[in-house]
Amino acid sequence: MIRSPLMTVMTDAVMKASRSLKRDFGEIENLQVSRKGPGDFVSAADRKAEKILRESLEKARPDYGFVMEEGGVVEGRDPSHRWHIDPLDGTTNFLHGLPHFALSVGLERDGQIVAGVIYDPAKDELFIAEKGKGAYLNNRRIRVAARNDLADAVIACGLPHIGKGDHGLFLRESSVVMGYAGGMRRWGAAALDLAYVACGRLDAYWERGLNSWDVAAGILMIREAGGFISDADGGSNPMATGSVACGNEVLHRELVKLLKKAKG
Repeated sequence: MIRSPLMTVMTDAVMKASRSLKRDFGEIENLQVSRKGPGDFVSAADRKAEKILRESLEKARPDYGFVMEEGGVVEGRDPSHRWHIDPLDGTTNFLHGLPHFALSVGLERDGQIVAGVIYDPAKDELFIAEKGKGAYLNNRRIRVAARNDLADAVIACGLPHIGKGDHGLFLRESSVVMGYAGGMRRWGAAALDLAYVACGRLDAYWERGLNSWDVAAGILMIREAGGFISDADGGSNPMATGSVACGNEVLHRELVKLLKKAKG
């Protein structure tokens, strides 16, 4: 288990915000919900959890900046450090009473993610990683799965929805991948997809149209668990391009190859 001061700050902030989400999840019918766009919801719970996260992290590290889903970019006095915060990844699941959502916090230092926390309140699962110190789930060291044959692999993906994403490209990609994969899944929470690859529950995962707060913590989680991650086209900076493809060394390589084949 990682017991650094930084990890204590991050986990304390996430656990504090999660208590608010748990209460609201128990009363989803009473939430005030507004639309940010077609099929893209934001709730009072989302904003409240982000406020708690920001205040907790600011108290511990007052000079750091923020990149937040709801609050946007806030420049800090320390330009080398930024928190990437998603207070409720899987908002649509949450609002439909589906117990698959998470809080995600990643710390960027000089352009590199150096620490990440992903917490699933419904299942009480805490995924943490710090650069060079490994990745853990509830105090247990985790590793990516060792399967090397796509026919044995379960591969997760993200589905574009109304008003978002390239539907035609996804149909081509999924058609190619399903011809080789043992199974495919779509869970609706990118941070947990990444965490599940890191702990070996999923063998590989790809998605496009993501933001830095969706993937910052998960990128480090994958790498510290011995996995490989790139953007969906094989590029080295998934946070910048807003897409991911990941798995162990072999399956990551094979997945990217299939995605390139689909793209033509």
